[in-house]
Amino acid sequence: MKARILSTGSYVPEKILTNHDLEKMVDTSDEWITERTGIKERRIALPDEATSDLAYKASMKALKNVNLKAEDIDLIIVATVTPDMLVPSCACILQMKLGATNSVAFDINGACSGFIFALAVAEKFIKTGASKRALVIGAEILSRFTDWTDRTTCVLLADGAGAVILEPTKKDEGIKIIDIFSDGTMWDFIHMPAGGSKMPVTEEVIKKRLNFIKMRGNETFKVAVKTLEEIVDTTLKKGGITSSELSLLVPHQANIRIIQAMAKRLDLSMDKVMVNINKYGNTSAASIPIALDEAVDEGRVKRGDYVMLAAFGAGLTWSSALIKW
Repeated sequence: MKARILSTGSYVPEKILTNHDLEKMVDTSDEWITERTGIKERRIALPDEATSDLAYKASMKALKNVNLKAEDIDLIIVATVTPDMLVPSCACILQMKLGATNSVAFDINGACSGFIFALAVAEKFIKTGASKRALVIGAEILSRFTDWTDRTTCVLLADGAGAVILEPTKKDEGIKIIDIFSDGTMWDFIHMPAGGSKMPVTEEVIKKRLNFIKMRGNETFKVAVKTLEEIVDTTLKKGGITSSELSLLVPHQANIRIIQAMAKRLDLSMDKVMVNINKYGNTSAASIPIALDEAVDEGRVKRGDYVMLAAFGAGLTWSSALIKW
């Protein structure tokens, strides 16, 4: 028994923040941001929108695409680092909003790799028969944890949600290989110092701006390019195919230079790489399912195609998934 992706869905907030808007907020320029990141604009959640709201809209699209009801889902996993609140999980709040009364729900924090981590867990539920139909979502509102005075991070981060529905299959299709890894020795490459049990938010913490996401950009870039190439190559070998047989690579949308370097090392034409970072920025766990849903809508994924998902994020974590559509 394998798990296959039955449907996809996504949602991004209506508010658009362009590079020109950022020029008025911090010492930066459209040219600088575009050249170094590939981002032209990003979506920002409205004040009354929570992460579960974005996840709800992405989930509803995935359900409607295949005429399913929320009651048809028995497992909900939300990958996020920006839940509505620390307790309860974003997944439980989403379960309530959907009315998914027959499901069990929980969150996973794998940062930018979170969606593939959640996919790996859901796949095991499907393969063992513990779940018949799973809803997996990557959803983030990173704008609430962004230091809008720090030009090294505020130009990157954005909000959105993407979802997939998994079901069992006995055919030669579905998820073939998923690889997930982590290395906690590099935890401080991307982290948010305050807000947890180690450093609760206080007036002093806020004054020092420690309740926002921090990045060591140059070090992260170097590790990301090398690690992504290696994990994709490993997963391809396990799947018994070469990069030339891939129809589409859907990478985490972190930085266009990372994506281009990764494609070059894999000898993969950019025509076979899904890129939408220019429109949406870095949405962490949401970026891959948003990009995948967009690729499906554009007809870039067809039955029988080999699709590779690949991500790298805080933790450090990295992951890849080979799928036969």
